[in-house]
Amino acid sequence: MSTDHSSASYIHLVQHLIEKCLIFQMTKEECMEALSKHANIKPIITSTVWKELEKENKEFFESYKESQNKDRMTEEETSAMIQKMILSSSDGPGSSKESDK
Repeated sequence: MSTDHSSASYIHLVQHLIEKCLIFQMTKEECMEALSKHANIKPIITSTVWKELEKENKEFFESYKESQNKDRMTEEETSAMIQKMILSSSDGPGSSKESDK
């Protein structure tokens, strides 16, 4: 019986940590990586609990995914922003162009 209780407690812990990931707008993959790295929870466990939460809360996860898709930049947008930052930092004060004068 104590094994069942400890398993249930562990699953509740994983669920609680997933809920924290949701607060930080993390994707399932980001959550799996974070829990693996910081809480030593195997990604398969996080994935399984996440899937169960999705089954139990279909409407929530549908709108969660939809809002994530709206809020996240595409890979191209991210690359363009990084390039723009690199270019603007190389043109700014202290750049090699100015120090050559």
